[in-house]
Amino acid sequence: MASESAFRTVPFASRTDETAPLSPWRVTAVEALPGFRLRVAFADGLAGIVDISRLVHSARAGVFAALADPSLFAQVWLDYGAVAWPGELDLAPDAMHRAIQELGEWAL
Repeated sequence: MASESAFRTVPFASRTDETAPLSPWRVTAVEALPGFRLRVAFADGLAGIVDISRLVHSARAGVFAALADPSLFAQVWLDYGAVAWPGELDLAPDAMHRAIQELGEWAL
């Protein structure tokens, strides 16, 4: 398992604090974990795991099938408080926050 120091806060690049969303479900940190999982933290202090292993390997994966490539999956970053990947792929942070708040994990 990755050390806590590997859990990185990804800055908003050139985006200023004035343009960063202030919603409590804004993702403030993301770390790619083995098995197509992510560790995420939110602006309100909530943290948890997102598991997309079933999604990326399913027939219903659609555009997310590209994330079955571990090297692409590892390129995860934050885009205005949402988890994102190259190719304009992203996950809904509000749904992610709600599931983690209720279940401790969001499995897609």
